Amino acid sequence: MLDKVKHTQSALQQDAQRSIYYPKQEGVIFPQIPSFASVEEERRHRKERLVAACRAFAQQGYDYGFAGHLTVRDPEHPELYWTNPMCVHFSQVKVSNLILADHKGRVVEGDYAINRAGFVLHAAVHEAHPDIMAMCHAHTVYGTAFAALGRPLDPISQDAAAFFEDHIVIKDEAGQVAVEEKAGLSVCDWFKDVKAAIHQNHGLLTASRHSIESAAFWFIALERCCQQQLLVEATGIKPVMVPPDRSRYSREHVGSEYIGWLHFQTIWDQLSKTQPDMFD
Repeated sequence: MLDKVKHTQSALQQDAQRSIYYPKQEGVIFPQIPSFASVEEERRHRKERLVAACRAFAQQGYDYGFAGHLTVRDPEHPELYWTNPMCVHFSQVKVSNLILADHKGRVVEGDYAINRAGFVLHAAVHEAHPDIMAMCHAHTVYGTAFAALGRPLDPISQDAAAFFEDHIVIKDEAGQVAVEEKAGLSVCDWFKDVKAAIHQNHGLLTASRHSIESAAFWFIALERCCQQQLLVEATGIKPVMVPPDRSRYSREHVGSEYIGWLHFQTIWDQLSKTQPDMFD
């Protein structure tokens, strides 16, 4: 099972090696992709980063009652995933109160209940796509507003171009409360070879094949891009688009899994130093 851990890290390292803007730099302080001696070490790492992602969502103001769920696969038992506990504010999530669940929504480890909406959507995607390691969803202001338009994000900036041809709009089950398994199955069918989805009348979802860090950062980035597009369109002036060839170039070089992971390191550094209780 340790080979699975090494394979995951190797994939992220290969992505890093392809980055022409942020290659490995010797002799200076620069974030290094971790390697692990055991699945226990890898599990602890994933759980800590999942907690940090929840805390980051709290900082961004993504809380909305008990809505919102983040998940990451267990490295030893990939049919199980760790997620935030039901009815616990993102700012209060810590390693000790995370829950481990299976694809049927059963809590395998932990004291809290599972958010059924989180189970329906995330479990369906995780089960249908073994390559997806982590997912994020929250009921955000701008993402939900933009989702009501039922259209993809436009490449109006380099940041938005990171999602060019790498996100989809899901119209199936639009507006339906996602507590029925058929709704989750409908969504998972769309989530192929993209890192993000705009679910019409619902909101944003992101996924990563490599890390919860990447999934969390790209969610924050997508919400920000939705806000920017809504602001630009409110002027009534048609924005200038980044041309398709330049958008694809940006997506490949600043929209990768590695760049998402790298961006999250600033968030991790700040949270790990200022909120030590998340490790409890």
